[in-house]
Amino acid sequence: MSQSTPGTKNRGRPKVRPQALAGQAPAAREKPAEKENRIHRAIVDGVMEQRLKPGTKLPEAALCELFGVGRSLVQKVLQRLAHDHIVELRPNRSAIVAMPSREEVGKLFEARRALEAAVLPLVAEHATRTDYASLRRQLRKEHAAMHRYAQTEWAGLASAFHIRLGELSRNPMLQRYLSELISRCSLVVALFQPPGNATCEHDEHERVVDCLEQGDVRGARREMDRHLRDLEAHIQLVEEDTDLSLADMLGLAADP
Repeated sequence: MSQSTPGTKNRGRPKVRPQALAGQAPAAREKPAEKENRIHRAIVDGVMEQRLKPGTKLPEAALCELFGVGRSLVQKVLQRLAHDHIVELRPNRSAIVAMPSREEVGKLFEARRALEAAVLPLVAEHATRTDYASLRRQLRKEHAAMHRYAQTEWAGLASAFHIRLGELSRNPMLQRYLSELISRCSLVVALFQPPGNATCEHDEHERVVDCLEQGDVRGARREMDRHLRDLEAHIQLVEEDTDLSLADMLGLAADP
C-alpha cells in the first residue's frame, strides 16, 4: 500500500504510557509463539476496531516496551502484518498502519468483482441442495448477528459468506485468491467505512443466493456486482487525529 497522506506526519510517535499497564504483564512462562500471536492479535484488533488509525506509527522500541518482548519478536510480528497489508514497513523509519490510496482501493475492488463473477457460475454448477441449505443457515446467523453484536463482530460473518461461495466453486485456486482479496477488502472497510454502515447488507447476500438457487447466474452476477460497488462507495479515505496513547490504541491501558 502507498505511503501515508500529509496528515500522517503530524501524528508523530504516539505516547507509550507504560504506567497505564499495571497488571497487564503476561505469564512469565508464555511461549515465544504465544507472545507473537498475542502481539499480532492486539494490533489486528486495534486496526479492525478503528482504534489504530491509518498512518499511526508503530515504533519497535515502543512495542517492545509495551509487550515486554525483544526487538526480534516485534520485527517478526511486523513482517506478518506487512504481508497481510495491515502495516507498511519503511526503511530506517517506524512501521505505520497502512494507508491505501483511492487508486489502490479501486484496483482492489475491481479485482474482487472479477473473481466473484468467475466464482458464481461454478457455484451454480456444483452446489447441492445441502449446500444451499447451509448457505441459508449462514445467512440467518448473519442476520441475527447484525442486530445483536457490534459492527466489528458481525463483519466477520459477512466476509464468511463470500468465502463460503469461494469454497462452493470447488476450485481451490480461485478460492485462495478470493480469500486473500476478501481479507484485504475487509481491512480497508474496517478502517474507512463510517460506523453504522453494514459491511455487507444481509438482503444483498440473500438476493445472490436466490438467483443462484434458481439457476439465474446472470442475475447473481448482477446482484453481486451491485453489492460490491455499493460497498466500495461507502469507503471514506479520511484520516482522523487522535490523542490516545499507543497503549490505549492497542487495548493495553488499565481501566481508570
